[in-house]
Amino acid sequence: MTASRATRRPAPSRTARPSPPRARELLGFATVGLLAYAADLALFTYLRGPAGLGPLTAKVLSFVAGCSVAYAGNALGTYRGTKPRGLRPYAVFFAVNVAGALVQLLCLAVSHYGLGLTSRRADTVSGAGIGMALATVLRFWGTRTLVFRSEGRVGSWTG
Repeated sequence: MTASRATRRPAPSRTARPSPPRARELLGFATVGLLAYAADLALFTYLRGPAGLGPLTAKVLSFVAGCSVAYAGNALGTYRGTKPRGLRPYAVFFAVNVAGALVQLLCLAVSHYGLGLTSRRADTVSGAGIGMALATVLRFWGTRTLVFRSEGRVGSWTG
């Protein structure tokens, strides 16, 4: 009996186990994305309202600000273990975000002009729903693969 007691494992504790690295990465990326979205939206609203700028100028400026917030949040938080240096990582990050914005526009254009789904609801679903979901997947992949690559990870989902 004493031999079996020595090999027994202790009962699992009831405290929360630390989340696996991928879950922490996804949570960090999502949190930073929400903060960047809030910064983009707030600045756009201000620039269109009290500042009196036109819609395209306001959107370009708020997009650049949102990208900057997302880059800083990912660099200082989600991917703080990597050491991106110089302007190249920011430029690649910005390019990945532009590609994400183009995905959203493409989804909207295909739905509205290609499929003839022209209601406000269809535009919202295609651009802000489906387009945003696809763009987020692209941004996550591009951010972890092209910008904040860690040593030993080639950029695959398994690496």
